[in-house]
Amino acid sequence: MSGYGPLLATLFALLIGLIVGKAWERYKLREGRWIDRRRSRESPHYVLGLDFLVGRQLDQAIEELSRAGSIDPEALEIQMVLGNAYREKGQVGRAITIHQNLLQRPKLSKLEHAYVLVCLGLDYRRGGFVDRALEAFQEVRRLDPHNREALTQVQRLYEEQHQWDEAARVRQQIASLPNEDPGRNQAILAYIENEIGMQHLRQQEVGPAARRFESAIDLDKAAVPAYINLGDVRAREGRMDQAIAQWECAVRVAPERAYLVFDRLEQAYAKADAPAKFQAFCRRLIDANPQDWRARLALARHLAAAGAVRPSLDLLLDALPFNPHGLSIHQEIWQVLTRLHLDPALVQRYVDLTRDAVFYLDPHVCTRCRYRSTELLWQCPQCHEWNTFVEERIAPAEGLET
Repeated sequence: MSGYGPLLATLFALLIGLIVGKAWERYKLREGRWIDRRRSRESPHYVLGLDFLVGRQLDQAIEELSRAGSIDPEALEIQMVLGNAYREKGQVGRAITIHQNLLQRPKLSKLEHAYVLVCLGLDYRRGGFVDRALEAFQEVRRLDPHNREALTQVQRLYEEQHQWDEAARVRQQIASLPNEDPGRNQAILAYIENEIGMQHLRQQEVGPAARRFESAIDLDKAAVPAYINLGDVRAREGRMDQAIAQWECAVRVAPERAYLVFDRLEQAYAKADAPAKFQAFCRRLIDANPQDWRARLALARHLAAAGAVRPSLDLLLDALPFNPHGLSIHQEIWQVLTRLHLDPALVQRYVDLTRDAVFYLDPHVCTRCRYRSTELLWQCPQCHEWNTFVEERIAPAEGLET
């Protein structure tokens, strides 16, 4: 048994070293007292602070995080989150000061250094210091070349400056990172290509614009704005058949976005001396989706312009229960009722259908951050994600659910 003595002694020493190491990691001697580092993270103040931060109650979040930080001012993550809370509140100067002070700590690991720099870069970006923000994120990439957040923020900075070529280059770098979703990256690159095409179009460079729109479609077959814009280019060139083909493609890949090309197709069919095609087009959409109030509205306007006022009103009243709050429907109904000399029976039918309606412009909401807009946006101005807006779902009138 005596042969096992040195081995047992070695194992015992290793165990003691492990215990001491864990204790050193957890406890810190300050002002003659041992401070439990974990207490700050497990304190109710820290948990409450995070909860308030998620709920956007920033004053309460800052108060609780400050209390948690007072338990152990050395707790890096609490100070980082506190700085972020100040930034969200709009107190960018305080956020910058907190994060800059964290960078002065002598024993930051490379990963900790990178995370604090990301926070500081976000502070600079919020404060409008674009060059400083870029420098901070580039430094993060030097410390951690695969830091996705830094790359994403650099891309967004380029997008905000409309430097679309640079944004595309950074997105390609993101796409090369491990565990990336190739489809999502291709879709984002397609939207950036579309923006580059729009830049060419604003400069009257029609050929390069068309090539960019075609490139966007090659990257992502569901890139709706690229189809629409390519159709506009073909119409400008006088190639109306090709323009119609592109707009119809946009409808096939995203029927819910068909309303974006209603006016274009109606005018194009009229120029081709085939106005009946627009009626057939709208009827197909209605048959495919009986709740498509926009197709009914478009067809109703078309019929009213052609003098078929009563069929137009019937379509509008059929559309109304599927979006009783949409102001555009009501405006069209008022015009048609006026043309029908306010027939009392028709007015009463309208009043009955709209008794509980509250009118507002057609709402769109970002599915990522809930930003609201009265128009469809391809990129959210708040979270900067691409193609996240949907029309807010309006509950149909009772008995019309399908």
